Amino acid sequence: MAETLAPSATADTAASPSRTVLGACPHDCPDTCALVTTVRDGVAIKLQGNPAHVHTGGVLCTKVSRYIERNDHADRLVQPMKRVGPKGAGQFAPVSWDEALDDIAARLGAIARRNAQAVLPYSYAGTMGLVQGESMDRRFFHKLGASLLDRTICSTAGGEAMNYTLGGKVGMRIEAFAESKLILIWGSNSIGSNLHFWRHAQAAKRAGARLVCIDPRKTETADKCDEHIALLPGTDAALALALMHELIVHDWLDHDYIAQHTLGWDALRERALQWPPSRAAAVCGVPEAQIVALARDYGTTRPAAIRLNYGMQRVRGGGNAARAVACLPALVGAWRHRSGGVLLSSSGVFPVDRAALQRPDLLAGRRPRTINMSTIGDALLDAANPVEAIVVYNSNPVAVAPESAKVAAGFAREDLFAVVLEQFPTDTADYADYLLPATTQLEHWDIHTSYGHTDVLLNRPAIAPRGEARSNAWVFRELARRMGFGEPCFSDSDETLCRSAFAPDAIDFAQLEAQGFTSVRLPEAPFAQGDFPTPSGKCEFFSARLAAQGLDGVPDHLPNHEPAGSSAEFPLAMISPPARNFLNSTFANVTSLRAIEGEPLLEINAADAASRGIENGAMVRVFNARGVHRCRAEVSRRARPGVVHGMGIWWRKLGFDGTNVNELTSQRLTDIGRGPTFYDCLVQVEPL
Repeated sequence: MAETLAPSATADTAASPSRTVLGACPHDCPDTCALVTTVRDGVAIKLQGNPAHVHTGGVLCTKVSRYIERNDHADRLVQPMKRVGPKGAGQFAPVSWDEALDDIAARLGAIARRNAQAVLPYSYAGTMGLVQGESMDRRFFHKLGASLLDRTICSTAGGEAMNYTLGGKVGMRIEAFAESKLILIWGSNSIGSNLHFWRHAQAAKRAGARLVCIDPRKTETADKCDEHIALLPGTDAALALALMHELIVHDWLDHDYIAQHTLGWDALRERALQWPPSRAAAVCGVPEAQIVALARDYGTTRPAAIRLNYGMQRVRGGGNAARAVACLPALVGAWRHRSGGVLLSSSGVFPVDRAALQRPDLLAGRRPRTINMSTIGDALLDAANPVEAIVVYNSNPVAVAPESAKVAAGFAREDLFAVVLEQFPTDTADYADYLLPATTQLEHWDIHTSYGHTDVLLNRPAIAPRGEARSNAWVFRELARRMGFGEPCFSDSDETLCRSAFAPDAIDFAQLEAQGFTSVRLPEAPFAQGDFPTPSGKCEFFSARLAAQGLDGVPDHLPNHEPAGSSAEFPLAMISPPARNFLNSTFANVTSLRAIEGEPLLEINAADAASRGIENGAMVRVFNARGVHRCRAEVSRRARPGVVHGMGIWWRKLGFDGTNVNELTSQRLTDIGRGPTFYDCLVQVEPL
């Protein structure tokens, strides 16, 4: 049984036994932890990591360890509400579910009869669950014929780069890093955003491995590594190509692996030889000797592993950079070892039956337009092809989407019908015409994969929904019923949806029910004998699929849209890494976590601060042609000269002037994958 009864721990509650319920962390993190919730008298009284789950090991991050505080927060939305004030003012009056859903269905139906593509869903990874994130909602919008959403805001540049190079979001098994002798932690603050990987890295270090952090910011992870390479934002491909140059010149290559299991070696070799360490050092802003030494370590240490993360692909050339890094293991034959290779994401190994969950057949041959969520500001202000209605769930676009002044202006349109499914009154919720209270992970069914390990997790509801909160799937089921969608799939319960997420026998569902998790069966060293899931079956240094799109088939360094040092008016490159105690904009309203973070900060190097007359703790004005953001300056050793860090993502309403760092970011896109370029942003900073 997934739920077990346990005797109370204290005598005064002996008559009221507690029970434990197995679940899964829903948040956008590679760790996807297994949870155990202790419940007494219908109240969640304790939340901990499941010690039986090897990847979780009983350990939770600081954020999720406060999940009950978040669940029980005084600001939880507990009843449907209708707007009664100006858009953006957050003024609402309570209504019944029937009144809200009847009116929403009527208004969406009227728009759809004129032009279904004028309706847009907007969602992302507020939950990573397959049921509450991508099941009944997709069925509803497919049947309606609404515009499709290109869900690009986090990982598409890197994800598509892996697809074109390795054949998918595949790579090393996370536990194998513990046996590596050299680990490059590339673009990842693992201590803050991938804690359970960090345990394996620490185990490797204790066994004698060398850890190198490659990141513009001197992160908490960089502090704990043997070396930190503080390259300029958007220069990762140049570094990777220079490493290849040294591997070639010194013949630190596995010629047999290259010959048997790669495609396009001659073209990649020619490209890499154009990148001697001296050239890369000038582009990356790091010492040439540091590049030479790293290449020697990587070329001569077996097994060597790379933990790649998504920060490095949020620039113009992010896709090419991820491709270049993904080529490295094949050059040295690192894939021959279970503890060698690269991992960006493991999500491609899961046999999810998305067609069964999402039912694209309900489109019935229609081909609606696709709108990129990363350019939602422009889309909502496009009068020629208007979005007349938007339904937002599992996302907070007014806070998290780039160039947020345009996003807020789009949501402020009086002629835009906005429905928001939310747990809290976020920045986006303030613009809703209807605000619908959503359940939390403790209150609904869901099933989860991971992008950091290879287990499937089941989440059972531990407590009843608070107030009148309802699951996302329930809301779309009810809207479908009101709109007369008669297909049987619109009657599937949340538990049924969990069972339909995988084809029969694809996973051990009995084991999943019994212990809350089950493993996908995979080889220990997935590409020891090649067999990459690419069209050629090889690691594709040259991608014919990219060439067919008119793109360069071989990875190259592409300068940023806004290269560091290219503007006298805006001389500082700004990246916006996550504050350690927030996850995107989630947890920004949790009192204890916000108290740790303090207030919106800009980390700035001492030299850059001194030249501008900025003292530690001073209020500053950060600005560019797109906008102005006011925050507190922290003169910090974590910032290298020429680069500042706008720590995010704060809700705009919690900032000093109703903005956050996305006031400054642009809607320009990446080279591959149509992704956002949050870390490709020039600014100036001055004291207030």
